Amino acid sequence: MADSASLLFNPRTYDPEHFDPETRRLLRATVDWFEARGKRRLIEDYRSRAWLGDFLDFAAREGLFATFLTPASAAGKDDQRWDTARIAALNEIFGFYGLDYWYAWQVTILGLGPVWQSDNTEARARAAELLAQGEVFAFGLSEKTHGADIYSTDMLLTPDGEGGFRASGSKYYIGNGNAAGLVSVFGRRTDVEGPDGYVFFAADSRHEAYRLVKNVVDSSKYVSEFRLADYPVAPADILHTGRAAFDAALNTVNVGKFNLCTASIGICEHAMYEAVTHASNRILYGRPVTAFPHVRRELTDAYVRLVGMKLFSDRAVDYFRSAGPDDRRYLLFNPMTKMKVTTEGEKVIDLMWDVIAAKGFEKDNYFAQAAIEIRGLPKLEGTVHVNLALILKFMRNHLLNPVEHPAVPTRLDAADDAFLFQQGPARGLGSVRFHDWRTVFDAYAEVPNVARFREQADALCTFVETAAPDEEQSRDLDLLLAVGQLFALVVHGQLILEQARLTGLDEELLDELFAVLVRDFSAHAVELHGKDSATEDQQTWALGAVRRPVVDAARSTRIWERVEALSGAYEMGQ
Repeated sequence: MADSASLLFNPRTYDPEHFDPETRRLLRATVDWFEARGKRRLIEDYRSRAWLGDFLDFAAREGLFATFLTPASAAGKDDQRWDTARIAALNEIFGFYGLDYWYAWQVTILGLGPVWQSDNTEARARAAELLAQGEVFAFGLSEKTHGADIYSTDMLLTPDGEGGFRASGSKYYIGNGNAAGLVSVFGRRTDVEGPDGYVFFAADSRHEAYRLVKNVVDSSKYVSEFRLADYPVAPADILHTGRAAFDAALNTVNVGKFNLCTASIGICEHAMYEAVTHASNRILYGRPVTAFPHVRRELTDAYVRLVGMKLFSDRAVDYFRSAGPDDRRYLLFNPMTKMKVTTEGEKVIDLMWDVIAAKGFEKDNYFAQAAIEIRGLPKLEGTVHVNLALILKFMRNHLLNPVEHPAVPTRLDAADDAFLFQQGPARGLGSVRFHDWRTVFDAYAEVPNVARFREQADALCTFVETAAPDEEQSRDLDLLLAVGQLFALVVHGQLILEQARLTGLDEELLDELFAVLVRDFSAHAVELHGKDSATEDQQTWALGAVRRPVVDAARSTRIWERVEALSGAYEMGQ
């Protein structure tokens, strides 16, 4: 049985032995770089909004971004590949130490997406060379007026009569826009109407026609507004045209949005060490804070939710890495990681903050920045609502129409995830088919709260068959989102169980975790009951789906003892 600390990232004991030697070296070197800087410098840089120059210098010296973000098709060294498993591990480390570091890496990933999907060999070679030089990248999609509505882009490309264009327009909320060696910019031609006029092209932030306006946030993250004024776009700069440019935008977000889940996990892990250590050593009314039952419940719930986040995200990696033209299940698990895992992260922080109270505001703690940074992740790369709406497209097939799929193993092998840059047209989501979600629930039928949650999942199937929203209700997004939350819980529970089975996680911990999921399902059912447009049948169903978790005081006490053992397990040096 794993102890509580072994399930969480701990810099004191971290040794990613499941990876190849160079990956292990780079991950450990990154941890050591942050630990050597110390907590005081980490917090000072965050509060002073210092640019991340020294971090990017470290990454350049080690070849960190070049090793992790150059696909094998563009690699100049043996260890370079696009490996989602090790990318996820680095996300977690960056989140653990500060979202500013993660953000510079994340928007580099987004900026590279259109390049690695392109057939432009010259642009691909230039990107690989820039990575080798330690440069960062940016993704020029969003605009101030339209947001990420790529149908309405005002970045205009006028033909120059020589096979190229002159680009004029502005982009807004573009990370790394102040320093990117290459910015992948989305625009449209002035001489071609409709989707055929879309263009993705590569720009250089150092060009005189590239005008940096400002950082639009008060942060070390440089989230820029920039303008192109008659910027020359040569044929060698064109990455995609027409519908392929549109698909490249959406497929890039598919690749990038996954990174939010593991960053959220890292934030929660660091905050949990601080919160449990503080609570365990705080005396209130002559008793340790952790002697109060509500405190134990809140910290235990936070811990098991965090374990669930990790289990789900680790399993989602396997589906990403095993995806192909005939297996696109990742298209459901991807928005799930972005929407469900990041909102779970908010709950974890809130539960701990209720315990440590004013301590969570103190300037010398990591927790104060964690409480702010955790809010951003559900809002980046599409809001929670956008991703919930996307998830709903898969609900009927996932719940009711399973098909046989080859078993997906744990994917920690040193392989290149080439399909992520060969996803093809970004459509046909309703035709994606899934394996039977019931199988893994059957395997844990003896775990009381898994069985209780299974009752709720089966009830959701009945809802879809007998009380699903009609055509008019299908235009009521408020109602649909409540249904989406119920479906998301079933998918969340499924992948948690799959990963638990692969890793041998003990059933007592799973039982405590599923007690939380049973309560969550009941809460969302009650929410659906109260929706203005819910029919009488839907209201009756909703109340009928409410369940009480199976209570086991001895089990909860034993899980609490694992949480309490986190006290003093890690504290960042000064």
